[in-house]
Amino acid sequence: MESKVFDPSLMENRFRHEFKYLSTLGQLKTIQVRLTGLIPLDPHVGPDGIYNIRSLYFDDYEDRYLKENEAGVDPREKFRIRIYNHSDSRISLELKRKVREKTQKLSCPITKEQCEMLMRGEIPDIGKDAPPVLQKLCLLMRTRLLRPKVIVEYDRVPYIYPQGNVRITLDENIRSSSRVELFLEDQIPTRPILPAGQHILEVKYDEYLPDFIYRAVQLQGLHRTAFSKYYLCRRYHL
Repeated sequence: MESKVFDPSLMENRFRHEFKYLSTLGQLKTIQVRLTGLIPLDPHVGPDGIYNIRSLYFDDYEDRYLKENEAGVDPREKFRIRIYNHSDSRISLELKRKVREKTQKLSCPITKEQCEMLMRGEIPDIGKDAPPVLQKLCLLMRTRLLRPKVIVEYDRVPYIYPQGNVRITLDENIRSSSRVELFLEDQIPTRPILPAGQHILEVKYDEYLPDFIYRAVQLQGLHRTAFSKYYLCRRYHL
């Protein structure tokens, strides 16, 4: 697959609606057929219409982010490092926040050297002009002992629509790894974290979801979930 790198800064800084549904492969394929030709794929996908996402998630010495997700605490946040298609040409540090049932993503690029230090639980030497997201992570690594906990990886088919800033994503083969030191390697050992044939549909938009898209993603048997991929992967390894 041709390596294309998605720039997460294009889709950040705003609070958005975000809904997640547990789906069978058949349900995802039905929705994919409905959306094809209706709204475009994200232009960053490869020739097969997908890209791979791998994220390294952090938590503190009390597993605060894990427990807050389980309890449905609002507001809450979590930090992750993300790469696309196993490429280290663009490495993003992201802070994802949930406030009043809406989500916000803030991100900044980091260097490979900074990423490798963070993977080891080491705090990079940064100046006062460093991006706020990186400054906050470093502060919490000192005060709350944030450390990398788990890798989450999956294959995504993403559809976008500009009106309403809609993003429909079909995430297959969700898997995890506790080998955080291998985050930047091309191939890493992983294990599936959902029952066979189960995947996740995500529906994201700003203020409104156009009716024709809403109708396209309506299916019997979809089960909305409040748990994040991070939570599911962490629970699998506990």
